[in-house]
Amino acid sequence: MKTFIKKNGVWIGFLLLATVVAFMTMDWATMESRFLSPRNLTNLLRQASINGVLAAGMTLIILTGGIDLSIGSIVAVAGIFVGISQLHWGWADQGVTGAVNSVLLSMAVGTAAGIINGGLVSVLGIAPFVITLGMMVIARGVALILSNGSGISPMGDSFRFIAEEYISHWPTVFLIALVLALMLWRFRRNLLEAVFPLLTCAVFAYAFIQYKGFPVVVLFLVASLAVTAFLLTHTTLGRCIYAIGSNEQAAHWAGVPIRKVKWIVYSIMGLFSGLAGALLTARLNGAVPTAGQLFELDAIAAVVIGGTSLKGGVGTILGSFVGALTIATLNNGMDLLEVPSFYQMVFKGIIIILAVGLDRGQR
Repeated sequence: MKTFIKKNGVWIGFLLLATVVAFMTMDWATMESRFLSPRNLTNLLRQASINGVLAAGMTLIILTGGIDLSIGSIVAVAGIFVGISQLHWGWADQGVTGAVNSVLLSMAVGTAAGIINGGLVSVLGIAPFVITLGMMVIARGVALILSNGSGISPMGDSFRFIAEEYISHWPTVFLIALVLALMLWRFRRNLLEAVFPLLTCAVFAYAFIQYKGFPVVVLFLVASLAVTAFLLTHTTLGRCIYAIGSNEQAAHWAGVPIRKVKWIVYSIMGLFSGLAGALLTARLNGAVPTAGQLFELDAIAAVVIGGTSLKGGVGTILGSFVGALTIATLNNGMDLLEVPSFYQMVFKGIIIILAVGLDRGQR
């Protein structure tokens, strides 16, 4: 039991928080919880999608013992490029082709920023904190310059499809069955560990089917999590990432190409930041130069809450996803309870401190 609780502490914490929020938002006259309604659960996962995508990339960086403080600003500048391409370059009138090109452009911009971060960190050996802090200021300035300090809207109908539309019910059933099958395969050697993931998937599956179907934006989250999880568990690069975070000097003597791995990791983080910028722009139906503020805080919080050690070498993508769900549940619950946003920041800060303290105690 002690081992089970230690391995599933992240899931237990998330489910306890969800249970508390469900009871606090209960309408005792009708015995219905606003939090557990299909519409709210669907919106909860939609809200967690952007942070989940960022958390997937941040997990790779923190596993190497690094950090990236620039992702919020990269999200903003990537979104500005999306707005410019949609409104000023006429891509909004090109339908699906224009929407796809805008997403690819956003990802290219984010990847370019990530390549710069990775190059300075790996080649020059400068501390990631310093490099990404500088990039945070630079990218925010570029976003303000390109947009002249104002928002760019509206986006094209095809581009808004990414954040606003849902997949119909029968394809939703197929997608849910596929996700459940992948989880069973992932935990085939120890089905007991699959209890909490399958329970969570079942709850969200019920919500999707009862509401409008599978949100399109969640597809990007699932794809990001699947790619990074495969990268960490089934590739040489993934083993190198864990090796660097566990003991960089030992990894060097073992022949791990540390500079190359770090460069790739920061580039992937930039790619995910660009994707998050496109998703946020579609959700807001506009590009805002001040968008993405404190996104790095939410991403780091999700990763740490999910059990990834800030010293590197320990952590999983699935844990980071649960951390993103926890942050989204906290935000959603406090919104339902009409807690002011200023207090929400305080609560999130306390949770980060507690999570880091727990990680230190476990180590």
